[in-house]
Amino acid sequence: MSVIRQLQNHKKDMQQTRIQTRPMPELKPGEALLRISRLALTTNNVTYAAFGETPHLRYWDFYPTGDSEWFHMPAWGFAEVVESTVDGLAKGERFYGFWPIASHVVMQPVRVSERGFYDGAEHRLELTSAYNQYQRISSDAAYRAESENYQMLLRPLFITSFMLADFLDDNAFFSARQILMSSASSKTAYGTAFCLQDNPAVQTIGLTSPGNTDFVQGLGCYRQAVGYDQLASLDPSVPTLYVDFSGSADLRRQIHGHFKDALVYDCFAGSAQNHEYRETDQTLAGPQPQPYFAPYQIKKRNADWGPAEVTRRFNEAQRAFIARVSDAQQPWMQVHEHTGLEAAQALAESLIKGDINPLEGHAVVLD
Repeated sequence: MSVIRQLQNHKKDMQQTRIQTRPMPELKPGEALLRISRLALTTNNVTYAAFGETPHLRYWDFYPTGDSEWFHMPAWGFAEVVESTVDGLAKGERFYGFWPIASHVVMQPVRVSERGFYDGAEHRLELTSAYNQYQRISSDAAYRAESENYQMLLRPLFITSFMLADFLDDNAFFSARQILMSSASSKTAYGTAFCLQDNPAVQTIGLTSPGNTDFVQGLGCYRQAVGYDQLASLDPSVPTLYVDFSGSADLRRQIHGHFKDALVYDCFAGSAQNHEYRETDQTLAGPQPQPYFAPYQIKKRNADWGPAEVTRRFNEAQRAFIARVSDAQQPWMQVHEHTGLEAAQALAESLIKGDINPLEGHAVVLD
């Protein structure tokens, strides 16, 4: 292919998308061309898009489009080296990482090792390093060729879930006896509940839309599933920790109003419903929402346990989670494959609209 094709979203209206075509550039010394093979598209990508300008996240800045009105919605997945001028990076090698929704990408690999490499492009040096790292599948102990779709769909969500559960446990759940999770049918939310399901210190309650309560209850990792319209049925005197995966300001106000002083902590972990949420509501009674950012807890645990032990614990938990989600008898997710960039475009628009089934996972095949 002599061109690079890219899916882009409009910054002021994410539902407005376009596919742009650009000439394939000549590689410069220190660069590599990778063909993007397959990507996972979930509500996680919508969160990336919604928080594209947030100072400590800056998701719009990883893959600049060259047009100030348009951005790339990044996605996790796999890509292969097509051409390389970098020592230690061979044609045909396959990597897992954070890519643009595009046919190809040119990178500047640095810190090349057995584990993989980092993209050393100048504009990425001040961005969160966890998103700049690319893992060789040949040295990834958690990689399984037959479950690539599950790995790319769940791994970036589950690292958030795993470290969030660890963060809450590390803080003794802020003295809460129960945890409320909104958007409980989302993969990041039920991944967190999966990690906490055997913890005797707290019970987890999944808050969800009335139509999803049976699905959430059927997962088995929440002690209880409650529709948003049933919030008032919960005992307001129980010390409660709220984990917000929805970004709904109205729901947050209801929760603060219902639990009042019994609400011990409000943890903002995602934005599945509200793409415009930016600032906290200073009029809220009780604890102000605190943003959760997985790389901060990863950094802490790297210091506490060492990177090798963090990776070992995460890989063990991830394998257990994938096994549960993909269980043939009672799957938590059914994977649907979509072929081509046009299919990715339609899927991205559906995700932004919220037109998704919680039981489905979506993989885009581009090679």
